[in-house]
Amino acid sequence: MEAEIDRRALLVGSVALTAAAQARSQNPEPPKIETVPLWLGRPPGGERVTVQQRAVRRSPTSPPSDIATYGVTRPTLTIVRPRRPNGTAMLLMPGGGYERVAMESDGGAIPRYFAERGFTVGALLYRLPYDGWAAGPDAPLQDAQRAFRLLARASGAGTRVGTIGFSAGGHLAGMLATRFAERTYAPIDATDSLPTRPSFAGLFFPVVTMTNPYAHEQSRRNLIGRQPSAERMRRWSVEQNVSKDMPPTFVSAATDDKVVPVENSLMLFSAMRRVGAAGALHIFDKGGHGLGKLTDTSGAGRFWPELFQDWLSRQT
Repeated sequence: MEAEIDRRALLVGSVALTAAAQARSQNPEPPKIETVPLWLGRPPGGERVTVQQRAVRRSPTSPPSDIATYGVTRPTLTIVRPRRPNGTAMLLMPGGGYERVAMESDGGAIPRYFAERGFTVGALLYRLPYDGWAAGPDAPLQDAQRAFRLLARASGAGTRVGTIGFSAGGHLAGMLATRFAERTYAPIDATDSLPTRPSFAGLFFPVVTMTNPYAHEQSRRNLIGRQPSAERMRRWSVEQNVSKDMPPTFVSAATDDKVVPVENSLMLFSAMRRVGAAGALHIFDKGGHGLGKLTDTSGAGRFWPELFQDWLSRQT
């Protein structure tokens, strides 16, 4: 009788454990989120900056969490940590045409998506070049380099750290991937001794070129002015800064993008091919500027996360 009771208890326990495991798989543990300042005190070159940082809804009909930040004076890194790290971290650059930074306060859906799959994600709230920073167009890149180092330190030794970016954030990620060897600011602590070359880059519907006829006018105007010189356009055109030693780079966009012409992605990949840089290109017929949201189950662009992760799994 006692043995029968033990068997029943064991069976009930097994069923309970199975149910709990299924519940965890359907409702994964939420990631840990923390937001840290990039700089110790005021960011570099801010002596003449007078703008006030403000966050507003992206549109009157947007939910409260869908915000855009203007006049960034307190750049931050929001680190979304998985419960079970897979050894890879990525610095995420949101878009906004270099006029604003479109990012939710907790990083948003994309960092959570990747964190649930084991990635450590750092979402960057970066400064904008037209706000009076001494570095001008290099102010966002200063933030990107500093954030990359902070994320690498926070992720621990042995972690592979890359970058991903969307729209104008794709341009910033591309700048980090091609100009990683440049020192854009004076070191302020031991963290700044860390390298800034990403292990990989993922650029999605990215702003790439500053040249006509395919430049995204808003991004160019906010980054380098209304009538930039040829040299200024060259310096901030990602496709004109590629080299063989840039990290493997995944580029994706849609042909029906009405905001950033798909030629931006084609120009970048062609330039990579010319110098022998490693990478992949995925162009969708539909998807617009954004390739569809993660919750979209109908658009062609909904496959980008799986394609990117498959490609990333084959990079060493």
